[in-house]
Amino acid sequence: MSATVANNPSMSRYEVVVDDKVGGFLSYEVADGVIDLQHTVVQPSHRGQGLAGLLAERAFDDARAQGLRVIPSCPFIAGWVPDHPEVADLIVSPES
Repeated sequence: MSATVANNPSMSRYEVVVDDKVGGFLSYEVADGVIDLQHTVVQPSHRGQGLAGLLAERAFDDARAQGLRVIPSCPFIAGWVPDHPEVADLIVSPES
């Protein structure tokens, strides 16, 4: 399996492409220096392959590179964050 993750800003989402087809995506909104990671979807045929984690890693890498803070609204992302303490400094609560 060959998987790549790319930002698709025209659709406000990161997409993971597997064998030339979108296998999943992570939708987001950006405003005022904050990216809100809202919803992760992985196609049923690609679940259990670590694709959601690849999406999360890319989104956090890009957030850090762009100086953005992160709101982990998506339940998957919210559950992923505690296992990745290296991103804790990027997290901001929705009320901030």
